[in-house]
Amino acid sequence: MSGTCDDTTYRRLIEQVADAVIYADTGGAIRIWNAAAERLFGFSAAEAIGRSLDLIIPERLRAAHWQAFDAALACGATKLGGKATLTRAQTRDGGTVYVDMSFSLLTDEQGAVLGSMAVARDATARRDELAALRARIAALEKAAPTTG
Repeated sequence: MSGTCDDTTYRRLIEQVADAVIYADTGGAIRIWNAAAERLFGFSAAEAIGRSLDLIIPERLRAAHWQAFDAALACGATKLGGKATLTRAQTRDGGTVYVDMSFSLLTDEQGAVLGSMAVARDATARRDELAALRARIAALEKAAPTTG
């Protein structure tokens, strides 16, 4: 096996990775949307490619998203430096899915920003479990006799 990969191998890597991979150009238009993104958000690649990232951003989060997107493009770095964050996304049926999502910028050889990439994983079950645990702890604390 050689030490380099060809374009076909790179395409297969993106398409077959278990996490959703989304690439958008500097205008925010989706250019890459893999099979895991199809499963997570419910839109086929044909439906998503060419459309705005607003496709999966809940309306109430859009202003903050675009402010951060524009700031990242301007300074050449994302706010979280590639670290994953828990956020909400919108699905094809209008529902909400919680995702662990990391963002990074794609640059050319000279460092000019070409676009933004996100990698996402469904975190809805984990978020729901944590919310239930917090509620249970709060109920136990409320029911526990106080000592003094």
